Formats: sequence, structure tokens, C-alpha cells
Amino acid sequence: MASVPSITFIGGGNMCEAILSGLLKTGHPTSHVRISEPFDQRREYLRTKYGVDVVESNGDAISGKQGMSVSSGVSCDVVVLAVKPQVVGDVVRGVAGELSAAKPLVISIVAGVAIKDLARWIGIDSNVPLVRLMPNTPALVGEGAAGMYADAAVSAEQRKQTEYVVSNIAKEYTWVDSESGIDAVTAISGSGPAYFFLIIEAMEKAGVQMGLPADAAKRLAAQTALGAAKMVLTSDDDVPTLRKNVTSPNGTTHAAIEQMIASSVPEGITAGVQACQARCQSLSREFGKL
Repeated sequence: MASVPSITFIGGGNMCEAILSGLLKTGHPTSHVRISEPFDQRREYLRTKYGVDVVESNGDAISGKQGMSVSSGVSCDVVVLAVKPQVVGDVVRGVAGELSAAKPLVISIVAGVAIKDLARWIGIDSNVPLVRLMPNTPALVGEGAAGMYADAAVSAEQRKQTEYVVSNIAKEYTWVDSESGIDAVTAISGSGPAYFFLIIEAMEKAGVQMGLPADAAKRLAAQTALGAAKMVLTSDDDVPTLRKNVTSPNGTTHAAIEQMIASSVPEGITAGVQACQARCQSLSREFGKL
């Protein structure tokens, strides 16, 4: 990456704060960050805690022409679009002029919104480079996973800028070759934390039924999930081998696994992941009508 990019966040919610916090911890200058946020209290919180320019106007955050003290005179290289899907059409149309003029890299973390719709709202002939990024909520604790898709207007340098942003929230991230791949990423890692919460919840409930205190059961289940995940990420063995290594024939783990298989747990998880992907596709069609 040739130089430190100036980054504007449209929307100052939790994911914005997770990225911002990571950037500043790694030395990103406060002069190269701007945020637009509609709520007064949230603006004051972000401004006070992080020492960056936070304004109400989305257009001003991109152009930097008004209301800037820390980032005055700094152009915008990257715009991170971090608003609710229901309002994204109006938001993007509202800053189409600024985006068309500045042509920053636009990174959208808005779930279910296709690049073709972002381009339509900005202006088909604007040629603004667009990236879809799907992070997940463990980014809030520095343990995120993410997938990215870039349109043809995104340069090699802008891919590096995207990775610069993503590396501050995700320990594992990957580029996908087609936009449909983002739906698959959403189904695996974007929505994936909820799947593991469900598993931990069920294990905690079983532990309580067996006589463990609720807090102990929760912590044992959560730490076991964390430890198993670390083994997957660090071991040379594949996941089926790791599972077989701790499943002695006719032992306690074997009894548990056999019952889960008999109860169609693996098939249920696969069906859930597929349902998530299908919902991503239907949401994309719905948001395309905005």
C-alpha cells in the first residue's frame, strides 16, 4: 500500500467502532478518519473517545469541506458504508454527487445489498470502485472472520486498502471470485456466530440439568468451543481427523457423537446454513427494489 488511506465511515455503529478502534490501535492517524452519524449522543461519544471528526452530514464526511477540525484538508480515499439495509438506498443516493466527484473506494458492509444496486444508486456511469465486505460480530472482540468481493473497477492498490481495513477486525479473511460467494460467506461466518451460540446454549442447558452451576456450564462450553476452534486453525490434521482422534470406540465421546448423528444434527446444521444463503439471495432481491 503506497500510503495510509483516509477513511470515511457512513454510519457510526458497532462495526464502525470496531474497525475504528483497530485502526487507531495500529497507529492509523486520527487526521485520516471521518465519521458521519445521525444521532447527537453517538456523535459526541465517538468524537470524545477517539478524537476524530464526527459530523451529521454524510456528504460533508466524504468531502471534508465543512465541520472538520482534525481532518481538515484531507481528501477521502475510502468510504466504509455501514448503515442499515433498509436505509442504504436513500443514503447512497444522497451522497451520489460526492462519490461520483471523489471516486473513493466504497466498501459496503451492508448485508444483502448487491453491487449492481449500489452502482445504480450512485450512477451507472460513475465508475466508483465498489467492494462488498461481510464481517461478523466477533470483530467486536478482535476475533472476526470476513469475506470480500470486488467489482472490476477496484485496483490492486484498492484491494490492499480493503485488506488494511479488514485486517483490523478479522483474523481470517478471504476474497471470493463472484458476488454469490458473499452469500456463502454470510451463511458460514457472517451468521455463523449465532450457530455456535446455539450450540453453547444447548451445552450449558445440558450441564445445568446434570447439576453444574449455570455460569460454570457456560464457561466450560465456551472455552471448549474456543479451544476446539484453535485446534482446527493450528493443526495439520483436517477436522474429521481431529474429531476421530478424540472419539474412542465405545467411549463417552463416541456415545455423544452417535446420538447427535442419530438426531440428524449435522444435517440440521447444513440445512440451516443453506437457509441462510437462500435468505441472503431473497434479501438482495428485496433491497434491489429500493
